[in-house]
Amino acid sequence: MAFDVRRLDIYRKVPKDLTQPTLTGALISVLCCFAILVLLVSELFRYLQTDLVSEVYVDNPGGDSDRVPVSVTVELPNLKCEYVGLDIQDDMGRHEVGFVENTEKTPLGENDKGCVFHALFQINKVPGNFHVSTHSAKEQPENPDFSHRIVEVRLGDKIVAKNVIGSFNPLAGVENKAEYGIESHDYIMKIVPTIYEGYDGSTTISYQYTYAHRSFLGRGSAALWFRYDLSPLTVRYKEKGEPIFSFLTAVCAVVGGVFTVAGIIDGLVFSASEIYKKLEIGKLN
Repeated sequence: MAFDVRRLDIYRKVPKDLTQPTLTGALISVLCCFAILVLLVSELFRYLQTDLVSEVYVDNPGGDSDRVPVSVTVELPNLKCEYVGLDIQDDMGRHEVGFVENTEKTPLGENDKGCVFHALFQINKVPGNFHVSTHSAKEQPENPDFSHRIVEVRLGDKIVAKNVIGSFNPLAGVENKAEYGIESHDYIMKIVPTIYEGYDGSTTISYQYTYAHRSFLGRGSAALWFRYDLSPLTVRYKEKGEPIFSFLTAVCAVVGGVFTVAGIIDGLVFSASEIYKKLEIGKLN
């Protein structure tokens, strides 16, 4: 006698003429399908979302040879553009007065009294400073007023992810006015390298920083100073998503769980209705 492979079927089929559809069963089936749809959509949204994990460790992202790109935009309402320049110096011996590459000066105010100064440059990974001054001007102004509003001081690449909370441009919007005429403004910045690793495998290197401010009257001409020092610690943000097999497991759990619960409810309702019918005709016993 040949072995019938159909005996291995654990999903035995019941002929339709042996089953009985009910109005309650139809209602439960519709609610069951709706519940499955809602739960599947919620699971899909949860799967598409990514979690952001952060950690701190000692590192030097990019290596010693790489420089840190800096973007600076400052509004100087009381200083003409012809006097404004950028100086850069650090502990490696760099000393550039009147850095002009990738700089823009836009007149500001009535009779071009003020100036919007913008510069893109790179700094070494050692303590140093960059400052907006009149040191490179052909003629020095009388009583230069370095009252200012900082639009941007950003280091490294810009991280566009919305879920990253950090201090990447804390000087934006900071204003200080000169109260004593020839006055310098000093911003001391503590910089922390930051790496952002996207879920798609992309890597962005940026820099967070905190700052302290002081104004002082010193020898020589006034200037707007940004002194910086890099921390040996690095912050890493990494996007992590749910693996596909977890999502598939959740889908199976949703479908199977809802069908099972709906079957139990349908069975209980059907049994209760049958008992009630027997009770009405006195055949309960």
